[in-house]
Amino acid sequence: MALIVHKYGGTSMGSPERIRNVAKRVAKWARAGHQMVVVPSAMSGETNRLLGLASELAPAQPQNSYYRELDMLAATGEQASSALLAIALQAEGLPSVSYAGWQVPVRTDSSFTKARIESIDDQRVRADLEAGRVVIVTGFQGIDPNGNITTLGRGGSDTSAVAMAAALKASECLIYTDVDGVYTTDPRVVPAARRLSTVSFEEMLEMASLGSKVLQIRSVEFAGKYKVPMRVLSSFTPWDIDLAEEAQSGTLITFEEDEKMEKAVVSGIAFNRGEAKISVLGVPDTPGIAYRILGPVAEANIEVDVILQNISKDGLADFSFTVSQGDYQRAMDLLQSKVVPELGAKEAVGDPSICKVSIVGIGMRSHAGVASTMFRTLSEEGINIQMISTSEIKTSVVIDEKYLELAVRALHTAFGLDKSE
Repeated sequence: MALIVHKYGGTSMGSPERIRNVAKRVAKWARAGHQMVVVPSAMSGETNRLLGLASELAPAQPQNSYYRELDMLAATGEQASSALLAIALQAEGLPSVSYAGWQVPVRTDSSFTKARIESIDDQRVRADLEAGRVVIVTGFQGIDPNGNITTLGRGGSDTSAVAMAAALKASECLIYTDVDGVYTTDPRVVPAARRLSTVSFEEMLEMASLGSKVLQIRSVEFAGKYKVPMRVLSSFTPWDIDLAEEAQSGTLITFEEDEKMEKAVVSGIAFNRGEAKISVLGVPDTPGIAYRILGPVAEANIEVDVILQNISKDGLADFSFTVSQGDYQRAMDLLQSKVVPELGAKEAVGDPSICKVSIVGIGMRSHAGVASTMFRTLSEEGINIQMISTSEIKTSVVIDEKYLELAVRALHTAFGLDKSE
């Protein structure tokens, strides 16, 4: 008997019929002798509906009391889907019980709308499992030291599931979603994209951080920290598919780099459309200049990605960096009103229509010339590279957004990812 955690996304829970199918799938695993913990998301569209109601009543306010109420509101979506799933399981003849995050409890810090899990008390869940019940725990939420309900940010149910699996020392955490695994790139952009049977934790972490939307990055970080075996698979396969076949389907995120994986120089291509580039021109080339530019940006809770500073000329340099498109205008306003005047810089200019394309692969560690192949491929397609960022297992480039699909398709072919494994 194994302890297994299942996580189901919003589309999987999107209607009574789909919830019934989830219940039948979970029941199949339970009847095979496994102890089952299930972490569901809210029904698809429900969180947006709730937050939409809040915005109708009042504009967003940058204060804790407002964000506290948003969490109180948003958390009800998962509470509803968890109770519905428990009812569906009971209709299948399986004893089951649902808990909100605060009932377990899942303890978090007090960062409303983007809280981080600090600990999980597994005592209540274990007692129910020992009594033969399927336990359903709301995803995406917890409770802070002051007893306030908190949420983990969009996609936080993935993190909840992995954290629950870590706390319970589960044999595996299965993430059921609307795709059947992790692909070499987005099949909507490259129809020839292939599903990977395995991907290393490091590669998955890079792909999640670089724009792959299959898993929330914090869930991958959590899995890496606590060595939680994860599998991404489809919730739209028939619920009565053979259990052994289902247990081997999708993509396994592994912590061991086997020989087969080492042969793949590049495992996948990730991209992110939602980026913008900002350049502060004519800044004094003096020690601490990066901090004087990026310090105020960080204090405004704006995350910076790729950074580039050019060679000084006549004691002046240009400093460029990327931010998410959602933070672009706020960052520009901050730079133009505060940073540029304080530095005596020439001006701040921006381009909100760029994107980032990245190649990822643990094989890049031991193969020379991978980046040059990337640059040559883009050059042959007439695509200009604006910025470059590298790590041991990835190379990212910033390019004009209009070339994104062309770049991804060309690189997918150049690195042999179109071919069957």
